[in-house]
Order: sequence, then C-alpha cells, then structure tokens
Amino acid sequence: MTGSGRYKSQSEIGQAELSFNQLTYNAVVIPWKINLLDPAILFSSIYTGLVYAIFYSFFEIFPLVYIDIYGMNLGEMGLAFLTVPIGVALAMSLYYCFLFWVINPRIRIEGLAGPEQRLIPAIFASVVIPIGLFIFGFASRLSIHWAVPSIGAVLISGGMITVIQCMLLYVAMAYPTYSASLFAGNDFARSSLALPVSCGRAHYLFRNLGIEKGCCLLAGLTIGCIGGVVFLYLYGAKLRARSKFAI
Repeated sequence: MTGSGRYKSQSEIGQAELSFNQLTYNAVVIPWKINLLDPAILFSSIYTGLVYAIFYSFFEIFPLVYIDIYGMNLGEMGLAFLTVPIGVALAMSLYYCFLFWVINPRIRIEGLAGPEQRLIPAIFASVVIPIGLFIFGFASRLSIHWAVPSIGAVLISGGMITVIQCMLLYVAMAYPTYSASLFAGNDFARSSLALPVSCGRAHYLFRNLGIEKGCCLLAGLTIGCIGGVVFLYLYGAKLRARSKFAI
C-alpha cells in the first residue's frame, strides 16, 4: 500500500533469516519428526490414510457388487459412483450448518476456543463410517435391492470427507507454524496407504473374504478409530501442552 519495502510481516522477517539447509529441514524433516513424536499428528495421519484407502477400495468393490451380484452393465455400475458426490454434498451441508449455527455464534460470544472444538463433527462422522460399511457389506446380496448398499456408500463417503476436513482443520489450528509441511506429510501418508489398494490389493481382500467379511474387517478398523477421535477431543489440549510443536 505504501510502495515501501521497509515494512514486513513477522513471518517474512523470520523466513529471510533462514538458510537453505534450515528451509529444507523444516520442509522435509520436521513433518516426519512431528509425526513420530506427536501422537495427535500420528493418529490424524493414520486415520485419514485409512479412510482414504477405504475410498479407493470402492474402485474394486463396486464391480464385485453391482456387476457380479446385481448383474448391472459397466455403464450402470458407473452410476453407482454418484453415491460419492451425494454423500459429500450432504455431509458438507451439515458441516456448514454446524459452523454457522454452533461454532460461529460461540466464537462471537466466547472467543476462539481450542482447536478440539473442530473435531466435534468428526466424532459423529467416525461413527457413521462403520455404520455405512456394515450396511454396504450385509446388504450386498441379490435378495436386497441395490439401493440399500448404495445408502451405505453414501454414509461412508459423507463420513470420510467430514473426518478428513476436521482432521486437517485441527492440524492447521493446533500447529500453524508447520501446517503446510504437515499437510504434505498427511497427504503422503494418505497416498501411501491408498496405493496398495489402488493397485488391486482390495480386489483380493473381497474375493478371499467375501463382501460381507471384507466390509466387517474395514468397519472394525474404523471402529477402533472412534476412541482416538474422542480421546483427541477430550485430552487434545493436554497433549498440545506437552508438545514441542503445537501452540
């Protein structure tokens, strides 16, 4: 605004004093160091990676359900993937309502609370994911209409996008200094866990165990993560107080 280069933000001043080695260390080493030493970040990386891998398993399980069981052709089976944007749209609508009618009024009255408040939708979403997996697994049979497992897929998609959204927002608010690097690390963890699934490993899982048992296995893993989200919501502030990286 002034046309003068004398005025700089604190972050610009701090960045200018960093050497190339320091920048590289902060960008490459720090995210992995935080993941190993900070249980909150480690859990967020594992959980988001798990739900991301479950999402990738859709590309393997949908043909087994909608083509092999319900006898749909390839085009009809492709329409089943519309459950994903439907689930995302419903979840984000509810998430917006939560921010607009719960979080924002509370901020105006009480001020900005701890980042754990942003995990409240994730608690409900973490319960929705295994419910959707159980519905999809047990309803995927010819005696039950194809719309029923599709409802399960909608619940899974909505729960996954809510969990990822809340986890990333929590990381950004609790670790603002390293948020960009932690986002990159989280993305790497998600992609690493999803890579074996995208290479066809989920196909063998559902072929060997069956749709029902395969979905139960994935649901069991996500049920175990419910306690992690609740624990992070209740005791996240204490964990941050002991962390060397959080604020």
